[in-house]
Amino acid sequence: MKVLIIEDELPARAKLVAMLTALNPSIQILAKLGSVKDTIRWLAENPEPDLAFVDIQLSDDHSFEIFRQHPVKCPLIFTTAYDKYLMESFEFNSIDYLLKPITQEKLKRALEKVIKLEQHFVQNSLLRLLEHEQKKPVGRLLAKKGSEYLSLPWDEIAFIFTEHKISFLKDCEGRQYILDKNLTELEGELDPKLFFRLNRKYIAHIRAIEKFKSDNGKIKIFLKPEVKEEVHVSKEMAGEFRRWMGD
Repeated sequence: MKVLIIEDELPARAKLVAMLTALNPSIQILAKLGSVKDTIRWLAENPEPDLAFVDIQLSDDHSFEIFRQHPVKCPLIFTTAYDKYLMESFEFNSIDYLLKPITQEKLKRALEKVIKLEQHFVQNSLLRLLEHEQKKPVGRLLAKKGSEYLSLPWDEIAFIFTEHKISFLKDCEGRQYILDKNLTELEGELDPKLFFRLNRKYIAHIRAIEKFKSDNGKIKIFLKPEVKEEVHVSKEMAGEFRRWMGD
């Protein structure tokens, strides 16, 4: 944990450092500052700490002025000999308010509060990530082979094409299937980072594009598995196709 200490009384500062180190030897003290001016300059020039211990009455002003001029996202633990600033401290990222003299037991409880808060946000972030993953497209297409239906993962699909108003899917092994939807409907279901609508007839997975070359302003595509007809991207879509391949 990277900690910033803002305290203008040298004995109080030294005592706080000693207690923090005793409670958690892995704590790294980034800086020890004693004024509003020096702290604002330090925050402007350095990455934010994980936590800051902040004395309210500093040599040049109240420390609240620091966070009015330079708001921070890290949690703050205010330290003071007076309880009259308690309500004002809540305007900032205050998670505790320690009255001096600070004891090791008070400090221990404050650090435990920081750790619990950190765990809470980590758990919430993981839950949001899981919810996001669950809302993402399934990544499969339903295809038909004879009288059977199969669910094919996107990474097994080479390309999709249309012929005589029927949509077909060809997998990476060259097997061919029938799809019940048209290319426009299918395009809306597929991940645009993986699949590109080459023209009115073809949608291809990026891995199915073996190579390509310029051809009178258009782009000639060489697919795998190989197809008998020539496949082109139009002049109008050539730039977008190159950007997609580059991305």
